[in-house]
Amino acid sequence: MRHNKAGRRLGRTTSHRIAMFRNMVTSFLEHERITTTDAKAKELRSIAEKMITLGKRGDLHAQRQAASYIRDKKVVTKLFSTIAPRYKERDGGYTRIIKLGIRPGDNAPLSVIELVEEQVNKKEKKAKPAKATIVATAPAVEQAAVLTSPADEPVVAEENAPQSAVKDAVDECEGKAD
Repeated sequence: MRHNKAGRRLGRTTSHRIAMFRNMVTSFLEHERITTTDAKAKELRSIAEKMITLGKRGDLHAQRQAASYIRDKKVVTKLFSTIAPRYKERDGGYTRIIKLGIRPGDNAPLSVIELVEEQVNKKEKKAKPAKATIVATAPAVEQAAVLTSPADEPVVAEENAPQSAVKDAVDECEGKAD
């Protein structure tokens, strides 16, 4: 039984496995996307997310902890200056794994592991009100008529309104212009 024995061995000695993951994390944070086997990608995900969490902390101790694991100083700088601020509002889940298929040489399952890009908040999109333009359509007329009033008051004509309602809306708009 493997009680309390987390992680995959991947057929390597401990020193080889640690060195491999240090190299993989360095490459992953440098390129923000790498292709590897499924098992390695799943193990890499936890290490990479811990590094990004260190980057979000941002203090000197976190920088030294990340630098002790990541092999390149430029990548550590990139982690703290560009990658971590992207995920300031996100609580975990910084990576995604996409399965590609099998490798032709040894039939190993391949995956791409990449950083998740931040989405624009939907609240920000809703906060910007669109300019009020009134569109009136009639069943008899194929084209849409845009109605505006000089007082910027909305003139509403329903989409499936009869032709007389559309004419009334147009007359109302023209009457305010005079």
